[in-house]
Amino acid sequence: MLAMIALSFMAMFVVTIADHYEQNDAANEQRFVEMEKSIKASMDYFLMQHGGHISGDSLVQTFSDKVCELSDVHDVFIALFDLRGRYLLSSNFTQMDSLAIPEQVNYSILKQLSTGNTRAVFDKDFKSDQYTLAYWYFYDENKKPILITNVVYEKSYDKISALRKFLREISQVYIIVFLIAAFVAFLLSRSITRSLQTITKRIRNVQLGKHNEPIEWRGRDEIGALVLEYNRMLAELEASASALAQSERESAWREMAQQVAHEIKNPLTPMKLRMQQLLKSWENKDENFDTRIKKFSDSMIEQIDTLTRIANEFSHFAKMPKPELQDINLVKLTNSVVELYREKEGVDVQFRCVMVQNEIVRLDKDQTVRVLNNLITNAIQAIPSDRRGSIDVLLRSVKEGIMIRVSDNGCGIDESQKQKIFVPSFTTKSTGTGLGLAMVKNIVIQSGGRVFFWSKKDHGASFYIVFPQ
Repeated sequence: MLAMIALSFMAMFVVTIADHYEQNDAANEQRFVEMEKSIKASMDYFLMQHGGHISGDSLVQTFSDKVCELSDVHDVFIALFDLRGRYLLSSNFTQMDSLAIPEQVNYSILKQLSTGNTRAVFDKDFKSDQYTLAYWYFYDENKKPILITNVVYEKSYDKISALRKFLREISQVYIIVFLIAAFVAFLLSRSITRSLQTITKRIRNVQLGKHNEPIEWRGRDEIGALVLEYNRMLAELEASASALAQSERESAWREMAQQVAHEIKNPLTPMKLRMQQLLKSWENKDENFDTRIKKFSDSMIEQIDTLTRIANEFSHFAKMPKPELQDINLVKLTNSVVELYREKEGVDVQFRCVMVQNEIVRLDKDQTVRVLNNLITNAIQAIPSDRRGSIDVLLRSVKEGIMIRVSDNGCGIDESQKQKIFVPSFTTKSTGTGLGLAMVKNIVIQSGGRVFFWSKKDHGASFYIVFPQ
């Protein structure tokens, strides 16, 4: 709005100056025409006093004094030329030189006069002033041209000077008014934007699952309507968020319960069969009962260990212990974990360290070992039985910190499974809880890092972990 006001001021100034220049030119032209009429009338009267006709030889002598007189009266320069445009006399020959008026009338002027134009005019600049040169025929009593009269007028810019003075004075008033308007506009816009900033800040601080205080606004203006709508949507959002959180909790517990039940059922079935076989041997008084009970005991211990492992994995995932951060040498720690798998039959596991500038990282040592074990174990299990495995563990410095890459030459990850790879309870193996990679992701995120992977079907997979330094 202020820019529009400023532009309107400027446009008004430009239009006003242009209009006054046009009016000034019109006024000058009118003044010149009136002056020429007066000069013509004086010269006609002077000619009538001399009988209405003067021969060419006596023109200079007859009009020399009259031209000077008319020049003084009207304050203009006057020069007389013959009909061929040759100089005859002037009111001031010195002034003629200073104004650079040629002694031969231009051919275009002669042509204009000879073709019926009563007057030929053109403008010319002399030094810093502007002049108008007018040429016209002077006739005898028989309306026959006997002379070419040249009158030089200096243009007047008194009105323009007065206008400029007026505009300078009024522009000061405009500037003051503009500054006051700008200050008032600043106060008004600040009052409006302060309210909008308050609303923006409150919207930015809205947190799902927590109670968010509504905004209080006493006015019944547009801001008040916006605040009212915000408060209404906030209440609906909190209700929706609460219902969604409840639904997600129930769904998560339902999936987790199904997974736990499924994992527990797997060892219970062979335990039941073993128990039934042992009972049948007892009833039949089997001679090898002692051997059977020993096998039964070993099997029960193995199945109980499996149940214990399942319970521990779900317990660790459900309640991840708070990391105990310490400065650890990530290169040495990773190498020590890789050493445990070097003797793995059918798999070549190698460790490489490339351009690691700082080996010390602040992490939880036990959780980091669990992450490495999970990734290497998954890589080994992803290798088909018909090929020799190759696991490559690489450490290198990156812009964000230190990156660990665990690559394998296994069967890879199918496109349909990539979106679920870090989802709890998702697994591509026939055994297992499906919590390994989900646990890896939780541990890495808690340490401030990030985890991602690349894989192509039947071309292996690479898992990347970046720990900040």
